[in-house]
Amino acid sequence: MPTYIYETTDPAKPVRRFEVKQSMKDDPLRVDPETGEAVRRVISGGYGVHVTGGSRGPSVGSAGGGGCGPGCGCH
Repeated sequence: MPTYIYETTDPAKPVRRFEVKQSMKDDPLRVDPETGEAVRRVISGGYGVHVTGGSRGPSVGSAGGGGCGPGCGCH
């Protein structure tokens, strides 16, 4: 089950963030279940790895005989 980040939206108070585990099918929360304050779901970039500059070196899966070889047509 994914963990979503929410933050409070009352401009008169400091922003407070918290995490909630929810099903992807669940609607986003509108209020903090503990305080009743209005909240919104925060969209984040996640923790994926982004490599710039194209591919250099062996590709994933090429070690140990797996992956494509020369002449396969995908390169």
